[in-house]
Parts: sequence; C-alpha cells; structure tokens
Amino acid sequence: MILVQGQDIERGITLTDYFKFPAGLHLLARWQSGDAEAKETLRTIFDNTIAGQYDAKFSEPAPTDTVHISGSVHMIVLSILHDLYGIDSAEYYKNDPERYARTNLITSRLLGIQKFYTVWALYAFTCEALGQEMMYPDKFPPGSDPDKVLIDKSNWQSVTTPDFNTGVPKVITEILHTTEQLTGIEPLLQISAPYSLAADIYGQEPLLDDVVHDPDFVNQLLDHLADQVLCPWIEHFLTEFPNGWIELSDASGSPFFIGPENCKNIAIRSMQRMIKDKPWADRLFDCNYRGDYVTQAQKRDRSARRRNAGAKAAPSGIDLMQLTDLKHSVCPKFIIRLDADKVPIAFYEEQAIARNVPLTTGIGAGQVDRNSVGNLELAIQDIRETALEYVAAVKNVCETIDLPDDNNVLQPWPSHVYFEDISAQSQFEMIEIIMQTVRDKGVLKARVRT
Repeated sequence: MILVQGQDIERGITLTDYFKFPAGLHLLARWQSGDAEAKETLRTIFDNTIAGQYDAKFSEPAPTDTVHISGSVHMIVLSILHDLYGIDSAEYYKNDPERYARTNLITSRLLGIQKFYTVWALYAFTCEALGQEMMYPDKFPPGSDPDKVLIDKSNWQSVTTPDFNTGVPKVITEILHTTEQLTGIEPLLQISAPYSLAADIYGQEPLLDDVVHDPDFVNQLLDHLADQVLCPWIEHFLTEFPNGWIELSDASGSPFFIGPENCKNIAIRSMQRMIKDKPWADRLFDCNYRGDYVTQAQKRDRSARRRNAGAKAAPSGIDLMQLTDLKHSVCPKFIIRLDADKVPIAFYEEQAIARNVPLTTGIGAGQVDRNSVGNLELAIQDIRETALEYVAAVKNVCETIDLPDDNNVLQPWPSHVYFEDISAQSQFEMIEIIMQTVRDKGVLKARVRT
C-alpha cells in the first residue's frame, strides 16, 4: 500500500474517508485480522490524530434527528496503541491526557459512533487516588490488587480527602479539559459510587460478608467514603467545570451481585444520601445497576439464595417496578436497560414514556465478543433482530416524550444504543449490523412544537 499526501492509492480513498461509516469499521476489522496494510494506514491516522490534525472533526455534533450510538472504546484504543507504538496500560491511561482524549475520539469516529462518550478505567482511577495498590497489565485496563487491600475494619476511618490536583485526579481533569475543547460536549466526571469504591479498597469478599452479617458497619463505611472522598471530589470538579455532570458507577452494588434488598438498603441508599439537598443533585446519576431479572426470579429461587447468602440474609420483597423506582431515584434523566438486566425491552420502553425521559439500550460486550460466537451466521441473525428491537423501542420513546430540540447531543450521557465495551476482541461485522440498523431505522419523525 502506498500513502501519498494522505491518500490510500491502492484503495483510492483519502485517509479522512475512513471517518465515514462503514469505511473506518472495515479498516479496524482488517487491522484486527492482522492485515499489515491496514496497520500501516491506521498508524498514519493515529500519527495525525496525536499531532492534532483531525481536531476539527471532533467538533462536528451528533445529528439531532435520529437515534444515537455511543459507546465505551477505551479498551480497543489501548490495544491499538500497544500494537502501533508499544504503549502499555499505565502509559496509556496516565501519561498523556491529550493523546488519550484524541485517540478515544478518533476511534469512536472510525467505529461509526455518532455521539462521543469518553470513558476511562474509572473504578481503578478512583481507588488509586486513595493509595490503593494497583495492577497495570501491559495490554489490559488496570484494577486494584485484591491481595493488597488498602483498608480493613481496624483502619477504615483513616481514609481522608485526597489531593485532587495531583495523580489520577489531575489526569482526569486534563482529559476532560481536552475533550470539552475538542467536542464542545459538557464534561462528565466518572468515578466509583460508594459501594464499588469500598469493594475495591476493602475487598469484595470481606465486604459481602459484612453486607450479610454487619450491614450497619457497611453503611458507616460507605458514608465515610462519600463524605471524605466522593463529595469533595465532586465539589472540586464543579469548581473546574461549572457546567459539568457526574456519573457514579456501582456495578459491584448491583442487585445481580448483592440482591435487590441490599442494593436498596446499602448501595442505592448511599447514593440517595449523596444526592439529597446537594447543589449537584440534578447533574449526578448512576446508570449501571444491573441484573433486574433477579426481581423476577426471587420467588422460585428464594430458598437457594438464602442458603448461599448466609443465615441472616432476609428474602427480598422488592419487585421489578420497585427496583426501577429506586434506580430512577439516582438516575432521573433517562432509563437504561443493560444487557445483564435480561428483562424484555418493552418494559423499559414503557417506563421511559411514563417518566417522560429518553431510553438507552446497552449492547453487552459478550453480545459482540468474537470469542463467544459459536455459529457466526446465527449470531448475526440474533444481533440483527436485537438491533431492530432496540432501535424501534428507542425511536418510539424519542417520538413520544417531550424530547428537547437538540436531542441531548451536548449532554454526556450514554445514549441511545450504547456499546457497554468495545475491545480488540469485538466482532466488527456484528457491530456494523447494529450501527447500520440505527442508520436505516432510527431517523425520527419531524417534531411539531406548539
């Protein structure tokens, strides 16, 4: 392949043509397959991106008259940078915030994502800011070292407010400054919610044991982390970005992991406490409590779950509607249905319309993981049907609710069809089918304002 003045002579297209769907997605698929020419083209694009040559591309807003696509792409960007330049995980996430922002944005554009949503290794970053021992594999996102937890029952009150002008909090601030300058999208601080933060610095298993046998202590711990770490971090963030939003993530506190009752009384309780009477209440959300189906399985599985959770575990009386109310109390701007929820999309469609808010439908990493695909033809058929169902539901919500004229394009929520994680192991043909379905079926009716 010959590159002359930014043109791929062999294929007869310019490099910027790869920013048009589906050319960029096809380039990534060829790179994934080991195509040397695709790797060379991708390297040229990333060289130019890091040098700032495509910055103008990032200020082009998502369209307002269609269902949107957004997604978490930081894992595939790490794989690309490691392959092209030998950049490892720690260097990628922490050493060059401008490079991080630009390469995440260009990868989103190559994939065909319409609405930018910049994400980092938020669970790791939040606990690292407190001094938690970390693990940074070369090719994979970081995580806390489970064998070297930061606190236990003897010293948990020693956790104090970190310095937000150094280390990873500073990196996050710089990523957000760059992203806002390049895109015009309102900044979004993404950090752990209290329960997930506790799990990372106290240990998942000890915390679960205390959830069952000493829930009062767990609530004290979560409130301490909120008061000493998370609320001060939010306050610092809003001094830097008065127009900012806050996303607290709490996968470990999901009903799938700790049960609906504990999710209510511990994880969501701590979130509600953080929001109550706070000036940022209408700009904070937690949208990743997952596993809604457990509310429907609880009656037939109750005795087994009691045995697994421990003698003191009480059966949950929370049904799907009650759980939805709880989740909406900490994510009031939109309704989200994640792949792990396993409840028919129609329920979330109805709830979004009833609450007059947009709907987001998550595409799970496993749904588009090439290593999980046995029969590709059957998987493609299934994902096409799923995409059609999701797009129809989101479109119906958009056309029914009081959707703003800008279709929320500058508000940094994950919407409307949301890839929960795209990695180097994703099956790009399946991703293309989903994105093509959005383009073909997601155009909204013209809205009439009275």
